[in-house]
Amino acid sequence: MSIAKILWIVSFLAAVVFSFVSGFAYAGALLAILGLVSGWFVDADHRRGLIIAAIFLLIAGGASAWGEIPAIGEYLTKIFGNYAAVLAAASLTAILKTTFERLKP
Repeated sequence: MSIAKILWIVSFLAAVVFSFVSGFAYAGALLAILGLVSGWFVDADHRRGLIIAAIFLLIAGGASAWGEIPAIGEYLTKIFGNYAAVLAAASLTAILKTTFERLKP
């Protein structure tokens, strides 16, 4: 298993864990750091999909769409909200990496 897959698995698991654990002050910072590092390992072919997924979950309200499911909707909304933070940070890294690749002679 590659380091990229391990990072993405850890990132998703952290999003799940922080959905159920409240009061941890550095949860957002940890999710952002995991996302920034995970974004470095995104292939050029998958960067657009990553950015679209982040936009969908954050801006289009994709994370909150789960809220209407009885009993588990609240938890799914929290999980995907946290994962949206990971994807947003990973998107920033992917955008920066693409910019540097285009500027490189």
